[in-house]
Amino acid sequence: MNPMRIFLAALCCALLLFTGCKPSKSSKIAYITNGVDPFWNTAAAGVKAAAKEFNVDAEVHMPAKGIADQKRIVESLLAGGVAGIAISPIDAKNQVGLIDEACAVTRVITHDSDAPDSKRLCFVGMNNYKAGRAAGKLVKEAIPKGGKVMLFVGRLEQLNAQQRRQGIIDELLDRPEQSLGQTKIDPPGQPLTGPLYTVLDTRTDNFDYSRAQANAEDAITSTPDLACMVGLFAYNPPMCLQALKSAKKNGQIKLVAFDEQDATLQGILDGDIHGTVSQQPYYYGYESVRILAGLARGDQSVLPKNGFLEVPIVQVRKDNVEKFWAELKKLQAGGN
Repeated sequence: MNPMRIFLAALCCALLLFTGCKPSKSSKIAYITNGVDPFWNTAAAGVKAAAKEFNVDAEVHMPAKGIADQKRIVESLLAGGVAGIAISPIDAKNQVGLIDEACAVTRVITHDSDAPDSKRLCFVGMNNYKAGRAAGKLVKEAIPKGGKVMLFVGRLEQLNAQQRRQGIIDELLDRPEQSLGQTKIDPPGQPLTGPLYTVLDTRTDNFDYSRAQANAEDAITSTPDLACMVGLFAYNPPMCLQALKSAKKNGQIKLVAFDEQDATLQGILDGDIHGTVSQQPYYYGYESVRILAGLARGDQSVLPKNGFLEVPIVQVRKDNVEKFWAELKKLQAGGN
């Protein structure tokens, strides 16, 4: 990146900080996701609502081509001048340099998935390990007598995927709860067996929906006694459900989900999905913009204690899915 552009962008941000003025529409804030998915449309609604409330210009960027695209977006924003960036890192360990480079120029926070080794100011999101354990509890409800379980996820490079996966494993194997910042991760590739449950494998698809469905189809075919499937990213449960319907095993093989795609919520209503863990992405967008807008006007009090603003999870089952879905639609439409 051009050093002079970085210097000029840093100078602009410094002037804004030291004036202590109220942010205006010229205070541009960027909200960067980890990919393109309907999940992020709900977060974008939160971004829009907060931008209006806190009087800033907020942009949502959804990288379609992984890490390289995310890097290009960050560098372009820094070169053009930006008052703050909220980013969901694709690969936390290998993106520390990029995030720290951005931190040297502007205010940076993470959302959805953290990069705790970076110089980011805070993390906005759910406790992904705790959410994994909540999903594990849903599995226990769905197959109380135990059985074989298969996990499906976009990629395991993301810290949130690792933590969710580990939470499910620890819950199903009746292990003690781990702390979020010191979670020991079981490497993928080998079955993990407890008194009642066996986690056979974790299938990844790199955000390829066709591959996600193919992974589910292969699991159904290769494991005749598969008891439950768990989709860790928003699109995984609908892909698993399509595979189950094609094999005419929906309802027979139980399905537990993350997030709140329409197909997932409809699957809960229809009895094809036992339940889902919602991380309420609307508040990822809203809280990220609220914090960055506050920092842009010099208000450090908006930063959460210990650097973590935890957005509560919601377990959605058949008994509360209609109410949850109605409230979600209201938020997506711009309600509050």
